[in-house]
Amino acid sequence: MVENLKNVQGLGVSMDVLPRNSSDLFDEDGRPKRTGTVWTASAHIITAVIGSGVLSLAWAVAQIGWVGGPAVMILFSLVTYYTSILLCTCYRSGDSVTGKRNYTYMDAIHSNLGGIKVKICGVVQYVNLFGTAIGYTIASAVSMIAIQRTSCQQSNGDKDPCHVSGNPYMIAFGVIQIVFSQIPDFDQLWWLSIVAAVMSFGYSTVGLGLGISKVVENKEIKGTLTGVTIGTVTSSGTVTPTQKVWRTFQSLGNIAFAYAYSMILIEIQDTLKSPPAEENTMRKATLISVVVTTLFYMLCGCVGYAAFGDSSPGNLLAAGGFRNPYWLLDIANLAIVIHLVGAYQVYCQPLFAFVEKEASKRYPESKFITNETKIHLFPGSKPFKLNLFRLVWRTIFVITTTLISMLMPFFNDVLGLLGAIGFWPLTVYFPVEMYIVQKNVRRWSTRWVCLQVFSLACLVVSVAAAAGSVVGIVTDLKSYRPFKTDF
Repeated sequence: MVENLKNVQGLGVSMDVLPRNSSDLFDEDGRPKRTGTVWTASAHIITAVIGSGVLSLAWAVAQIGWVGGPAVMILFSLVTYYTSILLCTCYRSGDSVTGKRNYTYMDAIHSNLGGIKVKICGVVQYVNLFGTAIGYTIASAVSMIAIQRTSCQQSNGDKDPCHVSGNPYMIAFGVIQIVFSQIPDFDQLWWLSIVAAVMSFGYSTVGLGLGISKVVENKEIKGTLTGVTIGTVTSSGTVTPTQKVWRTFQSLGNIAFAYAYSMILIEIQDTLKSPPAEENTMRKATLISVVVTTLFYMLCGCVGYAAFGDSSPGNLLAAGGFRNPYWLLDIANLAIVIHLVGAYQVYCQPLFAFVEKEASKRYPESKFITNETKIHLFPGSKPFKLNLFRLVWRTIFVITTTLISMLMPFFNDVLGLLGAIGFWPLTVYFPVEMYIVQKNVRRWSTRWVCLQVFSLACLVVSVAAAAGSVVGIVTDLKSYRPFKTDF
């Protein structure tokens, strides 16, 4: 019974778990003993943060320029760090050491805010997680296509565009995700997160190294103080004053997406062992992760812009930015794919668990939903617990995200829209509101007013970013054919 309850915990309001006596195997609430540390939490965060978003940062900096680009990245890093600190204080209700644990983001919303805000948060969060899965499927296909394109250009010459359909690669990525999606819960993903984090450092370092070599080759630092100038000819046409505004707004969404991980912060915090207090450990992990990712982002975004200037590609490693050495680009793009396999799971596992928890709660007597069959995959190995509902529902989810990715393969626009949708409500508004309740911040006090002004300013940025991304998607749709888009 307890084991089944553990397997269905998710983003929704978690079920209570029956208490156990053994403190060696179970925590104070009867759940299995947590083993996470500051390093495993950092690995989860880095896996979630340093993802496909890093590949679009050179393009984002190009839209804003040398003044705005680095400033906006630093600003987003500070906002992310600050709101993450607010959010991690909400892991326990009341006392930070002995208070009731909130196992998920939605649990924290329910405990601190309640009412209609729980449902609003759920809708926004699930849509964002669903969209992130689509964005990662597109990004993985772009990288796999880049590997095939390098092979084609080696045979036919660099001038051959070697257009390739992304559909087979999206399907292949989907098949891989169907297999990995059968991992029962988030806590068993630590090894995949560590592998993915190593891959993210790998391809980011390759991108950085190639960017530096390109700058040296050019013997100049390209770019302007204000970014892409009006009248510049790009792959999508000549940049007009209106397009300059929309592209600037869209770049904000791309940078916001690159930093997004608040929606799974509480889930990551729930893997940490205690003592020490989870809040203290999470503060350290957040600081380490944000500093590391910001350093990488600044280097990759700025070096990429210095190398290509106004013509910075939307995907630094897979959109024709670098062409040599072929073998190094292939290794980097393969690392991207491996990383995205892990990142997809880090984001989707909470959503999987939420649906399974709801199904178990509504149909507790259904054997299809609750029964598990033990399967020995290897002699002497720990048996794998197969649940038919988990197999069917997660497979359908992956197939759905894959089909939508094939319908809308717009890398930069999708990332920008996802970043805009999730940035204000999940990264700013709810953490601020929960912190106000948790710390009993008095209405109209100086702290309360400052928090509200901060939240409002972030809302304006989020709306602008969403508008820019929607305009970009509408523009792409004008020359789009369903299931027949080539990269």
